[in-house]
Amino acid sequence: MKRRDMLKLAALGAALLTTTALLSPGNAFAQDKKWKIGFSQVTTIEPWRAQFNKDILAEAAKHPDVELIVTDGEDKTEKEVADVENLIRQEVDALLVSPKESAGLTGVVQQAIDAKIPVFVLDRNVDTKDFTQFVGGDNKLIGRAAGEYAVELLGGKGKAAGNVVEIWGGMGTQPAHDRHDGFHEFTDKEPGIKYLLDQQSGDWKQDQAYNIMANALKTNEKIDLVYGHNDPMAYGAYLAAKDVGREKDIKFIGIDGLPNEGVQMVNKGELTATFTDFMVLSDWLNDIAATDGLQVGPVEWHLTPDTRSRVEREVATAAVAIAVERAQAYAAAIGLGTVSPREIADVGLLSDSPEAAAPRMNVKAAMAMDSAGSGAVDFQPDDIVVTAAVEARFTAR
Repeated sequence: MKRRDMLKLAALGAALLTTTALLSPGNAFAQDKKWKIGFSQVTTIEPWRAQFNKDILAEAAKHPDVELIVTDGEDKTEKEVADVENLIRQEVDALLVSPKESAGLTGVVQQAIDAKIPVFVLDRNVDTKDFTQFVGGDNKLIGRAAGEYAVELLGGKGKAAGNVVEIWGGMGTQPAHDRHDGFHEFTDKEPGIKYLLDQQSGDWKQDQAYNIMANALKTNEKIDLVYGHNDPMAYGAYLAAKDVGREKDIKFIGIDGLPNEGVQMVNKGELTATFTDFMVLSDWLNDIAATDGLQVGPVEWHLTPDTRSRVEREVATAAVAIAVERAQAYAAAIGLGTVSPREIADVGLLSDSPEAAAPRMNVKAAMAMDSAGSGAVDFQPDDIVVTAAVEARFTAR
């Protein structure tokens, strides 16, 4: 289930529920009414928003008693404000608003509320709590997941170190601030992490992020990680680094995880990771799973090839370290001193020469990727266990 589908179904469903609630025994005239729903979309430049529009229009077409009016804010606050004002004048029965920025749309949203129009705010919030419902993800939670992973990539808790470039979304949007705040809840605890830029906004766009990263590369010889507030910006940073041959030295993290966008970028090795709000999707799936005739199947989780390769190296290193530690302990127990490795190999690959006839030590190490969460439809992965086993021979003096 794609993020845009989740928003589309939840938003239109909420609006339809509201308009349906207006039908009461005392309103007989309402039975013949065609319900008019306005949708103020911030832009159609972003591919997922263009597809969102197609999906929500297709959903509305299934309801002959609904007229859906979609406007395009052209990524300009003043245009979107005018669009919403026009929808208010048309006396729509419900209003969906996906704001470009929080403060800029708050006033006109309040106008709609004052006009007794149910208002549903999508994806980005506004600076009032008087609207009917917000439909969107927990961006601070997403930021926390990205921040925790960044710390892991840069050396782990208490040891993380590196230079980080953060490319903001729109400075006036709540998701950008939430994604920043959540990320820094983890990274700010690490004294070794340094931030190279001071709140530079790519406005959610790939080309602007490219320019920001190109300038950062010119003025900084060492960049270890890029955190883009969405996948297109992280990808724009990747392209800038690739153009100067530095992409392999940098980790790129994005947000949104759309199947045909961020997920594909991760699969191709262009982004290191992308994050989305699985908890919101899990809760929503639990709600719809009770619908008659609808069946939700199991979710299968896999590590990406890059992640599996990295974890396998870490586990193999841990297995060798354990083997050395045990050998040293055994030597000490019989009064010997320092041990030196003679051979270390995967299980079954040690030589069988007479010279190497000393007893073998078989050691295994494992790492489980963390998981959490519960529920009828669990969108948190079970632990994925990666193991490594080694055989070793040592000499002790």
